Amino acid sequence: MGQLEGKSAVILGAASEGNMGQVIARLFASEGAKVMVAGRKEAPLAALAEEIGGTYALCDITSHDEVHALAQKAKAEYGRVDAAINCTGWGLLANLLETTQEQLDQITDLQFKGVHHFLQAFVKVMGEQEPTGGSIISLSSATTKALINNHAAYIGTKRAGEAMIECVANDFGHLGIRANTVSPAFTESPMTSESFQVPGLVDAFMPKYPLGRLNTSEDVAHACLWLCTDHAFVTGQNIQPNGGLTLRGNPQARDIEAAVGAAMAKLQEG
Repeated sequence: MGQLEGKSAVILGAASEGNMGQVIARLFASEGAKVMVAGRKEAPLAALAEEIGGTYALCDITSHDEVHALAQKAKAEYGRVDAAINCTGWGLLANLLETTQEQLDQITDLQFKGVHHFLQAFVKVMGEQEPTGGSIISLSSATTKALINNHAAYIGTKRAGEAMIECVANDFGHLGIRANTVSPAFTESPMTSESFQVPGLVDAFMPKYPLGRLNTSEDVAHACLWLCTDHAFVTGQNIQPNGGLTLRGNPQARDIEAAVGAAMAKLQEG
């Protein structure tokens, strides 16, 4: 029997091929959960839902009405929602002095207001469930604990999401609702594939991981899985499945420039 047998889950942010939301959805389905995947692009959602024997819904997390409709659709489809995971995000890399008002509005809508919509919608649904509420997870980032340059708007809004998770854990624990954050670090994925092609970039990060490798999407998915089982007596926490990066901190811009410069010089010599 799978670890999530008989449970239902909603995973928002699973509309890009191979992204973290899709990895989590496949793992949850393999562990017996009924999974509804959601996001903004219908074709990949429909394909994933068919692959895992689940369902899908179109939803933009920046829309209050769409997020609340998603929660209600999942409740109607499955009778209850045992797990809700927000995998959305935008890795805005911008100097504080150069960040535009448009960028600030976009990232606030996505990573602050959107997270609020998500928590509000699923706390409402889970709060009505008996005998237990459910598990809510929002993905954040190791950068909120291990700062990196030119990420002020990103880190600021991610930290805000972590604070809201803590408030949900504190305010709604009596309803059986557990709320936690899961924070990946630099992860090889379709979203970061271009970065991994930069010579020397990974070299700058590797010494920062005590366990000797970058975290994978599967590492993150298994952390989410545990938090959604009945064995996780955990709420209001920021789980860091990133190999200990926060112990040493992220490399800074000068470190990255030096590593990339050294790698480029070596390539030119060869």
